[in-house]
Amino acid sequence: MVLNNILETITKIIRLPRRGVLFLLKFYRVNFSPDHSPGGRRKYPFGYCRYKPSCSEYASLSIEKHGVIWGGLKALWRVLRCNPLSKGGYDPVD
Repeated sequence: MVLNNILETITKIIRLPRRGVLFLLKFYRVNFSPDHSPGGRRKYPFGYCRYKPSCSEYASLSIEKHGVIWGGLKALWRVLRCNPLSKGGYDPVD
């Protein structure tokens, strides 16, 4: 019983950075993202991002699946690939 409580507490502490980063990504998506925010949807009704899922969605999914460090690196690589010369398209989190 005590060991379960200790393990639960350790798990919660380990997941704190992940939750914080996911909160910041959600805040960005709701308030500033050209694809997801109300102002962005008005300005770009057919979407702005050349990839599906968008970079902020990709970052959230990647961090949930792989953790803050590895998922963050994968998200950074995705943002670096998003440029005017890329084709875009469907790019799932692997």
